[in-house]
Amino acid sequence: MRHPTPAPPEAVDTVDGLAYALFLPEGEPRGSVIVLHGAGSRKESHFDFCRGARAAGMAAITYDQRGHGESEGPLDERVIDDIATIRGVLPDGPVAVRGSSMGGYVALLAARPLDAAAVVAICPAGAEHLLRGLRSGDWEWHADVPAIEHFLEGHELEWEVRALDCPVMYLHAEGDERIPVTHTIALHQATTAPGKRLVVLPGGHHRSIQHDAEMQGEALRFIERAFAATR
Repeated sequence: MRHPTPAPPEAVDTVDGLAYALFLPEGEPRGSVIVLHGAGSRKESHFDFCRGARAAGMAAITYDQRGHGESEGPLDERVIDDIATIRGVLPDGPVAVRGSSMGGYVALLAARPLDAAAVVAICPAGAEHLLRGLRSGDWEWHADVPAIEHFLEGHELEWEVRALDCPVMYLHAEGDERIPVTHTIALHQATTAPGKRLVVLPGGHHRSIQHDAEMQGEALRFIERAFAATR
């Protein structure tokens, strides 16, 4: 049985050296979602979620973080500035951020500068996890090590999430072999923003939730409610 080829993004381009893919719904979008991949991954890994967002009437954009995929330059202290650059490609309207692992870390940090309507953080890494991986030399991505070390040392998530004022959804698999579920539980407890939500799934692994259709649907409905509240 032949399966239909998934519809491609409406635009694949670069801005300030960042390679991105933009998905647009028919008609005016309800809002936009910036989708962030994890360490060692790339934008194409999250096309499935972007297509789901498009089908739900949202614009969605995913991009290669520096040091990954087709983007230029090493991963460095520009990580938050880069999200603001990507935000400029999107239509006007409310924006949410969805990130996995390292992308979850960056999404939580970027929420306030972006004035995000909502954040979805999937198995979010902490600064300590990223520093450990960076210093091990095992990861296959290019980084300006002194610059990103300095950035990570100055941005501990448990302090950052206390200042968030938008709804945050945390998703984590109990079987995650890289980031312990207790880390996300602690982040949820530290978050004081109204509308926060924690979903812990039995079993699974570090990447299982990213592509789980049911959890993608839960995340999209969470974002939809946040967009509706901004109107």
